[in-house]
Amino acid sequence: MKVSAQEEYGLRCMLSLAKEGRHGFLTIPEISRREGLTPSHVAKLLSILRRSGFVKSTRGQLGGYMLAAPADQMLVQDVLDALGGRLFDSLFCDRHHGLLIECSHESDCRIKPLWSRIQTAVDSVLEGLTLQDLVAGLDDPPVQLQRLDRRPMGQGRPTPV
Repeated sequence: MKVSAQEEYGLRCMLSLAKEGRHGFLTIPEISRREGLTPSHVAKLLSILRRSGFVKSTRGQLGGYMLAAPADQMLVQDVLDALGGRLFDSLFCDRHHGLLIECSHESDCRIKPLWSRIQTAVDSVLEGLTLQDLVAGLDDPPVQLQRLDRRPMGQGRPTPV
């Protein structure tokens, strides 16, 4: 799985705004310099975020962009959904049917449950996580991965993290 550049950079722009506080404004050039992105890319991302209701813009010499709500009321999952969408949703099979009108595996799909489980795992990580949580920093230790194979450790398989 990959996080898209749009999701990564859009979230970074949101964090820049969140660090300014509820009433702080940043301009496109300021965000561009902070995040190492081109002004046109920042403008595109902020346009998506504004249309989705996450940021507000004000014109003029003292204008710029600011969060539309406090950072502790904005869920990271909602921001990511606006920037790129979910990995798996109810329309997944409608978009991935190949050359046919509908998926040839619709009645006996072996992959759909996998995508659903992955989406559930992602949702559980993001559940309740706000922009303010990211600004404050995530200090949780990395998740311990479970071994799924039955071979003894050290026989051609990496050890768990």
